[in-house]
Amino acid sequence: MDRVVILGAGELGGLLAHVLARRSIARDVCLVDEKAGVAEGKALDIMQSAPVDGFATQVAGSSDASLAAGASAVVVADAFGAGEFDGDVALMLVRRLIELAPKALVLCAGASQRPVVERCVRELHIPRERLIGSAPEALVSGVRAIVAAELQMSPRDVAMTALGVPPDHVVIPWEDATLAGIGLHRLVNEPERRRLDARIARLWPPGPYALASAAAKVLETLLGRSDRTVTCFVAPDDSAGRRARAAALPVRLNRSGVVDVVLPELNGRDRVRLENAMLL
Repeated sequence: MDRVVILGAGELGGLLAHVLARRSIARDVCLVDEKAGVAEGKALDIMQSAPVDGFATQVAGSSDASLAAGASAVVVADAFGAGEFDGDVALMLVRRLIELAPKALVLCAGASQRPVVERCVRELHIPRERLIGSAPEALVSGVRAIVAAELQMSPRDVAMTALGVPPDHVVIPWEDATLAGIGLHRLVNEPERRRLDARIARLWPPGPYALASAAAKVLETLLGRSDRTVTCFVAPDDSAGRRARAAALPVRLNRSGVVDVVLPELNGRDRVRLENAMLL
């Protein structure tokens, strides 16, 4: 099985380590934080829950970032007491990661890390297939929950996604969404959709529990334990000479990273909204 290194033993990092262990997504999980005592303490706490939760994943804590060498995937999360890694700090952190683990997949788990995905691909020249952000999957889960509650159904029966650049430029492809196989556009009229759109914008940013669950789901797919389509922040392809922003898009993943972007059918209005959201 695989080894996952989580950079940052903050609330998000600690929750993610526990989720990965409980779901047995990786053989080893290592929490890395400058405050080694915190990382070690959280890892010990998780390991003490192993007999209760019934998992065999080994969880350790350290302050040594070189442990990322040899990892299948490295997650950029949040430093204890300092919040999510972002800006130049995150850029320098990922630069070091690439030196230590040039073959590792890099996952940005924080809600504020969309610009990190964009800058790392553009400035550090990391292949856009190998560095993504998982926070949009948490947004999609929230969208499904809201729609299911509105229609008094189970979220498991709702199939839909959210695209764009949250919170101000979220595009919901209503015409592609379904509820138990029935097109949602038949069940939700235009005024109701507009009201739901307003509620959906307020779902951002997701909380740490939702972010941790989303990151675990994306890692499960990246490491070949699932073949589900997930929604991630994906850096733009600048090869055509058109600069754009990283955006939330549905993707298929495997151990090489992003295999394909799977855009739903969009009407003319939604296509323009998505293109405008992605423009720099």
